[in-house]
Amino acid sequence: MDEPVIIETHPPSTMWKYKAVLIGGSIGALVGMGAAYLLTKRAEQKGQSLAITPVKGVQLGVMLAGLLRSILSLGED
Repeated sequence: MDEPVIIETHPPSTMWKYKAVLIGGSIGALVGMGAAYLLTKRAEQKGQSLAITPVKGVQLGVMLAGLLRSILSLGED
């Protein structure tokens, strides 16, 4: 009788997930810092302090939610 052949398989690598999170987080941090710099620079040029009203905060949140929704739809075929 032939002995059964044992084939060892390795679990698929998950390094791509960590790389994606690190790269995405880095890009997000850089974009956020750039946006904060531009906001403060504009307020400085106008001679005002930076003030974001609750209405502007909600508008920004809705726009960011729409952006995230668009990013999530990129993976769909």
